[in-house]
Amino acid sequence: MSDQIKFIVDSLNKEPFKKNYNLITFDSLGPMQLLQVLNDVLAEIDPKQEVDIREEMPEQTAKRMLNLLGILKYKPPGNATDMSTFRQGLVIGSKPVIYPVLHWLLQRSNELKKRAYLARFLIKLEVPSEFLQDETVADTNKQYEELMEAFKTLHKECEQLRTSGFSTAEIRRDISAMEEEKDQLMKRVERLKKRVETVQNHQRMLKIARQLRVEKEREEFLAQQKQEQKNQLFHAVQRLQRVQNQLKSMRHAAADAKPESLMKRLEEEIKFNSYMVTEKFPKELESKKKELHFLQKVVSEPAMGHSDLLELESKVNEVNTEINQLIEKKMMRNEPIEGKLSLYRQQASIISRKKEAKAEELQETKEKLASLEREVSVKTNQTREFDGTEVLKGDEFKRYVSKLRSKSTVFKKKHQIIAEFKAEFGLLQRTEELLKQRQETIQHQLLVSLCSPGCPGTHSIDQTGLKLRNPPASASQSAGIKGRTIEEKKGISGYSYTQEELERVSALKSEVDEMKGRTLDDMSEMVKKLNSLVSEKKSALAPVIKELRQLRQKCQELTQECDEKKAQYDSCAAGLESNRSKLEQEVRGLREECLQEESKYHYTNCMVKNLEVQLRRATDEMKAYVSSDQQEKRKAIREQYTKNITEQENLGKKLREKQKAVRESHGPNMKQAKMWRDLEQLMECKKQCFLKQQSPASIGQVIQEGGEDRLVL
Repeated sequence: MSDQIKFIVDSLNKEPFKKNYNLITFDSLGPMQLLQVLNDVLAEIDPKQEVDIREEMPEQTAKRMLNLLGILKYKPPGNATDMSTFRQGLVIGSKPVIYPVLHWLLQRSNELKKRAYLARFLIKLEVPSEFLQDETVADTNKQYEELMEAFKTLHKECEQLRTSGFSTAEIRRDISAMEEEKDQLMKRVERLKKRVETVQNHQRMLKIARQLRVEKEREEFLAQQKQEQKNQLFHAVQRLQRVQNQLKSMRHAAADAKPESLMKRLEEEIKFNSYMVTEKFPKELESKKKELHFLQKVVSEPAMGHSDLLELESKVNEVNTEINQLIEKKMMRNEPIEGKLSLYRQQASIISRKKEAKAEELQETKEKLASLEREVSVKTNQTREFDGTEVLKGDEFKRYVSKLRSKSTVFKKKHQIIAEFKAEFGLLQRTEELLKQRQETIQHQLLVSLCSPGCPGTHSIDQTGLKLRNPPASASQSAGIKGRTIEEKKGISGYSYTQEELERVSALKSEVDEMKGRTLDDMSEMVKKLNSLVSEKKSALAPVIKELRQLRQKCQELTQECDEKKAQYDSCAAGLESNRSKLEQEVRGLREECLQEESKYHYTNCMVKNLEVQLRRATDEMKAYVSSDQQEKRKAIREQYTKNITEQENLGKKLREKQKAVRESHGPNMKQAKMWRDLEQLMECKKQCFLKQQSPASIGQVIQEGGEDRLVL
């Protein structure tokens, strides 16, 4: 209340009131002065209220103020009985009635000025129906209503212009700038006309320039029309494609479908459409109408301030508390029939919500299907434009997939055969390398054996052939010498020796050839043996390889099945995990609800116990109050409180008498206290003088004569 009075005083001390009040002077105002202050505030809002209330009857003042407060939509606190007290308090100038009104008016004075201004023109005069039978009155009333509507529209436009940010000064500046620009353009046109007049055939040139401008405008218009027709053509092509796709899908559905499936599908569509038309759409329409009505109501109401919002919030809280109390009372009753019906109602509401959710899901899936079909049509058109081939659909795509699967199986088999051939080729290549290595080692051993020290001469045998380093000494040197001499005589020296060496070399060569033949035979036999071993191993490994192929194929099938099962397991595990999380959330919510209900139960139990104790005390008090025994009556709380009240009243009377006596004796007692203080100061002064007289270093002499004290220096 003090904050309210402080705000009122501060507002009244400002413009345009300038009352120069403070809290004490404002609180000491009388009823007529308060009513005059209220009337001044109302006059500031509506100038028609500027009246001196001393020259007006109290009933007329109250009626005028109540009428204006009703126009300003002031809501007094309380109900109908409080309204009567409010009117009575307004007539007599009661502070508890006028202070809230002043606080409300001063808090939103600008808004209320606007409301009072609009009320002058928008409060409709109610004309009785019997007067409206007259044509002139009816026409006048109609004209009056039309003017009122015109005022509404004009006021809205004015407010929009005020809030739009445009100011008259800016518009005037713009107009002046445009006028200056217009004058400049006129001057330029005049100058250009003067220049053109000097040119020959200027009229013809102006005419041609005008025609050029007209043709350019026409060209722009035709270009715009061309673009619009292109857009229309594009939309028509898209529409044609959609219709063609729908026709194809309908033909495909009609070719593959049976009458039973078609009837079933049509029945489902009819059910869905009937549900949407009879249940879903009417509910949505009703909700939209309610929302629209609520928004229109909100728009039609005046702007609400902070205090109005607080009042509405308090009302909402009160209504919520009443609802909770009613729910608690209903729960306290625990009627079995109502409980069963509530269960059925809950089940029906759950089913209806599920039905609505499924209908929404179906609608969303239909929209998604339509969007996907549009995307598919766009993609098919793009592929057709890209490579000119049609996209496979339906059975053609299935046949194509089956062909690919058969080709993939053939490819896998061929790939396995190629892998086997590659493995055999590797084995044969390895055996060839091993055989070559063995051949080289055998040749080396043969050459080493030929070059052993048991030979008749020192030879060096390499891969290119035999060369004679040192000729061997013959058995009969004499025969050799004779032969040499004869050969020298004949001119053929060294012939015999060379012939012998050639014979020896041929013999050695024949031996080496025999050894090579034997080694080649051995190698061929070895190759045959290896081939026979390889063929045996192949024949032995053939069933194993066949079994291995089957096992590989089986392994692939098992891995594929394992992947499918794993995917199923993962999806099932994800579904179970989501269900588990949902169940955990439900369990958590139910536990919280259980704890809340348990705490509510304990609270209600404690309240019941407290009420029982209070009821027991009340019954004991009633028994003691009603009983004829005086001792029992004295024990009653009422008697104790009445006794305490009487004691406090007696004590208050004594204190008031004492206060009265103190007030009466306050003046004489204050005078007596002042006299005693003066006497005390006088005695203190005498004491100081006496002490100074007794001291040896005193200056002067005090002489007492005739009851007087004189100080002689």
